[in-house]
Amino acid sequence: MDIAALARALLLGTVEGFTEFLPVSSTGHLLLLQHVMGVGDDEFGKTFAVLIQLGAILAIVLVYLRKLIAIAAGFFTDRRTRNFVFAVVVAFLPAALIGGLFSQFIKGVLFNPLIVCVSLIGGGIVLRLVDDADLKAERHDIFDFSIPMCLKIGCFQCLAMIPGVSRSGATIVGAMLMGADKRSAAEFSFFLAMPTMAGAFTLDLYKNYHLLTADGALVIATGFAAAFVAGLVVVRGFLDFISHHGFTPFAWWRIILGSAGLAWLYAFG
Repeated sequence: MDIAALARALLLGTVEGFTEFLPVSSTGHLLLLQHVMGVGDDEFGKTFAVLIQLGAILAIVLVYLRKLIAIAAGFFTDRRTRNFVFAVVVAFLPAALIGGLFSQFIKGVLFNPLIVCVSLIGGGIVLRLVDDADLKAERHDIFDFSIPMCLKIGCFQCLAMIPGVSRSGATIVGAMLMGADKRSAAEFSFFLAMPTMAGAFTLDLYKNYHLLTADGALVIATGFAAAFVAGLVVVRGFLDFISHHGFTPFAWWRIILGSAGLAWLYAFG
C-alpha cells in the first residue's frame, strides 16, 4: 500500500469533514487541494471526492440521532412532524433529478479548478451581501418551514451542482431569502444534507464500483474516517458560531481562497 496515498486521503478527508457543512464548498476545497497536490484528475479521484462524503453524513446522523429517532417516532402521530419529513423530501427532489440526469456532465466538465475559483469568489460576495441584508426573519423553527418554501430551497440547492458554489451555502441563502433566520436556515441545511449526500454517494458508488480495488477501497476508507471525525467537530459547534458571528467570516474565506486559487492557476496552470 502507498503510504503517501493514505496520507493524502487522510488530509483530504479531514478537509471534507471540516468544510462539508460550512458554506464554503467542500467539493471546491477538495478539487483545488487535489489540483495543487497533482492528484484527483482521473475518475477515481473524482469518485473519491464524492464517496468520502459518507463519513460526513454519518457524523451529522450521529449528532442528530436523538432528534431523528423522535421524528421517526412521531411521523404517524404528529402532523407537524409528518409535514417536516415531507418538506425535506420535496426539497431533496430537484437535486435528485438534476444530479441523476447530469452527473456525468457535472463531473466531466464542471469539476474544473477555474470554475471552482470563480464560484468561490462569486458565492462569497453573495453570502456577504445576504448576511448584511436587512432580511425579515419570519421562521425560527425548521418544523415551521412550508412545503412550497422547501421546494424553493431545494431549487437553490441545485446551484451547488457547480463546484465551488457550496451545497450548504446555497440552501442557507435560499432559506434566508424565504424568511428563515440564520440558525434555522443552517439547521435545515443539515437535514437536507442527509438525503442529498446519501443519494450522491449511492449514485456514484453504483456507477463507479468497478474502480474500487482493495487499495482504492482502503484509500477511500481512510478519507471516510477522517471526514467523519472532522464532521463531528464542525456540526457540534456550527449553529452556535453562526448565531453569534453570522456568515461573514466564511464569505471572506471564500473570496480569499478563490483569489489565491486564481493566482495559483495563473502562475502554474
